[in-house]
Amino acid sequence: MKRFIVVLLVLMLMASAVFAKEEVLIDFSTLTADDSGQNTATIMDYGDEAGTRYSDKEKAQMVSSLFVENWEVDLTSSSSTVTNDRYSYVKMVQIPEEAINFPGSVVMGVRIHFPEQNFNSYGFIKPPFDIPAYATHPNDPEASKGNQFNNYGVVKNVGVIKTVSINVKGMNFDQGVSVVLKNEDEEQINIPFGYLNFEGWKELVWENPNYIAEVRNREIKKRALYPRMSPSLTFESINFYKDGMMEGGDFIAYVKDISIAFDMAILEKVDAEINDEEVWGILSDREEDRRKNEIKRLGNLQVLRYIEQQKMHVDGDGVTTTADGATAE
Repeated sequence: MKRFIVVLLVLMLMASAVFAKEEVLIDFSTLTADDSGQNTATIMDYGDEAGTRYSDKEKAQMVSSLFVENWEVDLTSSSSTVTNDRYSYVKMVQIPEEAINFPGSVVMGVRIHFPEQNFNSYGFIKPPFDIPAYATHPNDPEASKGNQFNNYGVVKNVGVIKTVSINVKGMNFDQGVSVVLKNEDEEQINIPFGYLNFEGWKELVWENPNYIAEVRNREIKKRALYPRMSPSLTFESINFYKDGMMEGGDFIAYVKDISIAFDMAILEKVDAEINDEEVWGILSDREEDRRKNEIKRLGNLQVLRYIEQQKMHVDGDGVTTTADGATAE
């Protein structure tokens, strides 16, 4: 019996060494809107940046969230024209209940109008604001202290990345796709997945070529822990790119979610330990400074957009129309 227990423990240890932890980085099916038109879990309030010129009612409308249709498509400067920008956007798409893959789920639909000319072009799918790693939900500060965006674009305690995967629906286009992540030091990590020249849903997986599965072959060293070791990964963008030799014009794709498999940077303890961040709050203070700067930037931008919206012509059907003929609800 003792021998069986020892063998079982060895097998468990081997399994823990082989299989990394996996978490969802972001799932677009969770980024739907409530009655206010925003995603409650990821709300960001920038009304304080508007100043005293606006009423409390107007400031109450000055919020943003990771609701799918708040996301934007940024084209490279060489590809950004009035037409290309106008026809490049994202939409929330409901999958039918009778579908084989992800029935009843919400996904992000992407439309990019690439230039027809023969040069390389990129379309960057970005959230409406830089996702903060240690934000606290404004309506529930105690329950989500520093963790508002966990699994809404943020994964913490990330050591070495083993794999990154994306569920995407291809439409037989030759365009490629990649994901850009950002670590705790604000360094960008580009994850390439190859091309979308297939039809239907597919999980594309990037395997880290530098991942060492055998522990005895790893370089092992001790590191100072809190607050120096605060490893995290934050979503920055999904990139679709067109080679100069590829056909331009409209491109369509759908994205469900992005997941990461990784080694933990710090071993999670099962016994009661001191919560260093709860005691000192160093990481939260650092992120709070970043968050305040981001809210200020976002707030200024959104206030300018709000002012621009008020300037726009409204026709008899209550639809605003810009000079280039584009409409907005």
